[in-house]
Amino acid sequence: MMGGGGQTTAERGRRRDRLTIMAVVLVTSVFPVEPFPGAPRDLRGTDGQFSGKQGQVIVVRLPVEGEPSADDPIEVEGRFLGRTIPFFPAQASSGGRYVGLLGIDLQDAPGTHELAVRVKSAGRTKRLSYNVLVIKHSYPVQRLTLPKDKVDLDERSLVRVKAEQQQVRSVLDHVTRERLWAGDFVEPVHGPIAGSFGQARIINGRPRNPHNGEDISAPPGTEVVATNDGIVRLTVDHFFSGKGIYLDHGLGLYSMYFHLSEITVRDGEEVKRGQVIGRVGASGRVSGPHLHWAVRLNGARVDPYALLTLSFAEEAAGRP
Repeated sequence: MMGGGGQTTAERGRRRDRLTIMAVVLVTSVFPVEPFPGAPRDLRGTDGQFSGKQGQVIVVRLPVEGEPSADDPIEVEGRFLGRTIPFFPAQASSGGRYVGLLGIDLQDAPGTHELAVRVKSAGRTKRLSYNVLVIKHSYPVQRLTLPKDKVDLDERSLVRVKAEQQQVRSVLDHVTRERLWAGDFVEPVHGPIAGSFGQARIINGRPRNPHNGEDISAPPGTEVVATNDGIVRLTVDHFFSGKGIYLDHGLGLYSMYFHLSEITVRDGEEVKRGQVIGRVGASGRVSGPHLHWAVRLNGARVDPYALLTLSFAEEAAGRP
């Protein structure tokens, strides 16, 4: 049968179906509702969200039910972009809160990623999911043209550098399961800051690894102090970094101090925040005296000055 401008009944039916589908698409794009409540949905990020720029540190505080004890410890651990994020109990008066330091590596991909947290207690396991928005940070680019012999290592130097890199990896891969630091972090030396963290270097047209620490200018011999409590895991005199100290603060947090003229601590020594551990120098491959200060947090290369913007007064009070 014909009618309605020459359309058949079947054609009119198909047109109504198309209009219905278009209306559903339009509604779901504007309003945050589920047109099909019974359909499965993605559960990622249902417990909250965080955000931070590349190179930053995010303090994640989670409410956890129950009180830990020797017979029934509570274990809280997260996973983010393949890295393990340990949590520690905050002050008891904070209501059973657990705290973790989430480092965003200077080259983590911008976008939303999941922080998956597992809480284990009394044989029970609870899983939490948070969305973490990684915001791109624009780092400066430095282009240099240098003589070939200043860039390419000879065979002997290359063997040495590779052995030193392996030594450092073996140290940084170790995670002390307890928190050693307490309270806020402090600057290891005062002086002009180069703003070189994350700087991309292109030497003779070839991209190199980005600068993973911050350079602080200071006169030779200036005292360098520990940014927080920790244990000296390694003292070195390496090809590139010169005389350096690797300080373990526990829970996967390390601070590093390079190009020193003198090291005043020894491997295995416990140090306190503000304690003198060395002196500024120009050892290693550098053009002048300064301190290269770097921080590694559970494998993430973060801006060391990101630690100075955080407050841990409550967590310090809850330290065992």
